[in-house]
Amino acid sequence: MAVDGRSTPRQRYRDQVRAEIKHEALEQIRAGGIPALSLNAVAKRLGLTGPALYKYFRSRDDLLTELIGDAYDEAAAAIRRAGERVADAPARERLRALGAAYRQWALEAPHLYLLLAGTPSPSYAAPAEMVERARVVLGPFLPVLAQGRLRPGAEELRAQLRRWLEETPAVVEWVTSHTSAGDPATALTGTIIAWTRLHGVVSLEVQGQFAGMGHQPATLVEVEMDTLADVMGLPAPTGDTDR
Repeated sequence: MAVDGRSTPRQRYRDQVRAEIKHEALEQIRAGGIPALSLNAVAKRLGLTGPALYKYFRSRDDLLTELIGDAYDEAAAAIRRAGERVADAPARERLRALGAAYRQWALEAPHLYLLLAGTPSPSYAAPAEMVERARVVLGPFLPVLAQGRLRPGAEELRAQLRRWLEETPAVVEWVTSHTSAGDPATALTGTIIAWTRLHGVVSLEVQGQFAGMGHQPATLVEVEMDTLADVMGLPAPTGDTDR
């Protein structure tokens, strides 16, 4: 029990061991991918017995859940910082910066990105709280894309997502907490499109699928964000004669 708001030596020791377990688990994932994660191997590396490790994490899925939550938090922090750096820039520039930050975070921590982008194991089921943490990652896109006006081709998607908003209070709360102006359904539609475009490019790059193709994936991300800006009707930068 904490005393005067301070943790006890026992709690500090427990927190330290949990951190060491997570660090070793991430090293296994970094080296061999998610399938390489073995609680027995983690315990052996740390000089613990299997039963002792289970005092800290109930199962492999329990450990994976915490790693995934940490990864979402790190991704969210990287994108939030990028958004803060360009908070006063035009919408297109902000969208480019957010897309670049998403890609850069994934490249710097591909093992963490794959925790978010793939299925950790066939039997793994993420708890509901992971949805909330995933939404935090995309939050900075909402106010940027709320400034847009969807082109006709995306109207049906917006109608579908508007129904989702109407039926899901948690989604309404998430969207409106980031958008003080503009249509929430438009902001949500643009953000979902941004997520799918970025996920497509970044997943291919992290897996090495662009090797030998002659283009820079950073340029491809920028193109994707610019074409999304076109779909959303975001104004072109001053002096951009191609728009």
